Amino acid sequence: MSKYEDLKGIDLKTIGLKTTLPRLKILNLFENSSVRHLSAEDVYKELLNEGEDIGLATVYRVLTQFEQAGLLERHHFESGKAVFELSSDSHHDHLVCLQCGRVEEFYDAEIEKRQIKIAKDRGFSLQAHSLSLYADCTKTDCPHRKL
Repeated sequence: MSKYEDLKGIDLKTIGLKTTLPRLKILNLFENSSVRHLSAEDVYKELLNEGEDIGLATVYRVLTQFEQAGLLERHHFESGKAVFELSSDSHHDHLVCLQCGRVEEFYDAEIEKRQIKIAKDRGFSLQAHSLSLYADCTKTDCPHRKL
C-alpha cells in the first residue's frame, strides 16, 4: 500500500473511485496544503512543482469526480474562477479579499442564529446556507497583497 492510499481515513474505493496515482496525489495535496481553497490551476502548478506529470485536463476531471463523490466542495467567489476545498462536517462561512482573492474561513454563532431567525420569521425552515463576505483588506502589512 502506498503512503497515499489511506489518507485520513478516506478510501477512494468505498466512494466508488478507482485508486489511481493522480487521484491520490491530488487528494494528498488538499489534505496537506496550508491553503484550503485551491483552483484547478493552483493544483496543477503545485503538482508541477512537486515534479508530477499530471495534465491539467486530468486535474479538472479528478476535481469534478471528487466533488461529485462529496470529497470536495466547489465555490465560485468573485475572482471568476472556481475554487475547491475539502468537504467538512463543520459549517463555516467565507471572507474573500477583493484585492488578492485570498479566502479566510470563519464561524460566528450570532450570525448563524440570526440567519435561522430571519428564515423562521419569514416562514422558512433553513436547511443550508452559504455566506461569503467580500471585503477590501485594510492590513498595511498584508503578506498576500500583490505588489
